Amino acid sequence: MRLLTFLFALLITPIAVQAGGGTGPDTPTLTVSGDGIVSIQPDTAFVTVGMETAARSLSDAQRLNSAAMQKVMDRLLQLKIDKDRIQTSSFNVMPQYRPPVKHPVDAPAPAPEIVGYTVSNRVTVEIRDLQKVAAVIEETSAAGANHFQGLHWGLRDEQQPRLQALKLAAGKAREKAATLSETLNLKLARLMNVTEGVQFIRPAPYAGRAMMAADSGGGDIPLSSGEMKVEATVTLSYEISKD
Repeated sequence: MRLLTFLFALLITPIAVQAGGGTGPDTPTLTVSGDGIVSIQPDTAFVTVGMETAARSLSDAQRLNSAAMQKVMDRLLQLKIDKDRIQTSSFNVMPQYRPPVKHPVDAPAPAPEIVGYTVSNRVTVEIRDLQKVAAVIEETSAAGANHFQGLHWGLRDEQQPRLQALKLAAGKAREKAATLSETLNLKLARLMNVTEGVQFIRPAPYAGRAMMAADSGGGDIPLSSGEMKVEATVTLSYEISKD
């Protein structure tokens, strides 16, 4: 009987659990954000060029394409572009169909008839010597490349400007928290939470405009890498108390 009474007492006795180090919903906090921007010159360019060929048979279309792309590759090697910096970015085979003809509404549509094939092959060239960018576009076009997918700029090492921008943003956020706490007579008890975000803003890519300049034979293509910007945001949340 005593054992039953003891078990019953355990069931009806409330158990209190206290979480250490936590903050309740009414804990006063101060949240601040800081931005950091770093400007840097791109040190790498990526040019995507290719060849599209068509023939009645798939083997002929592939043969023509391979021969044309080999000329493009040879021209890139003449410009001393490392083979490791040339990568196939897309390879597509597309059948060409005979245009449909009119047929009676109540008659079944004829099966599509393949009359040829188009083979498209594109390569992306990583250029670390930016003085060669215009030459790559011009020379690959002269070698027979009939598709210019675009040009965009980049960095070989993105970590350092990322850390610089975060450092600037964190410093501004801390400075803002210190100013507010001093002005409002508050004490920053402890840092509760940190969030950060980084984005790269790259120069606008070149499109068909550069290829048209090359086709016109008007001399060097006017290219400018511009600046890249690295923007970081750091948000700090502090527990505060009155002095």
